[in-house]
Amino acid sequence: MSEKRLNNTIYLMYLVTLNYCREHRISTEEFLRLDEQYAILNYVAECPDIFDSLTGCEMVKEVEQVCCSNNEAFDEKTECRL
Repeated sequence: MSEKRLNNTIYLMYLVTLNYCREHRISTEEFLRLDEQYAILNYVAECPDIFDSLTGCEMVKEVEQVCCSNNEAFDEKTECRL
């Protein structure tokens, strides 16, 4: 992986974390606990091209669909507040 691609991937991981925390009004620590359970950041790192062109709201929806679809705490009917 080139340095440019690595930097882009790290930035996307940051954006996903930031947008997810804003959308669900949770702290970074709470997000990291979810990440331990669902490997959210690992998914972003493995598939950065998916997130590269998404808006903040779309990033959150992608994470919810792929990583958190079995958790009752996430309500897909909620409108994005970003």
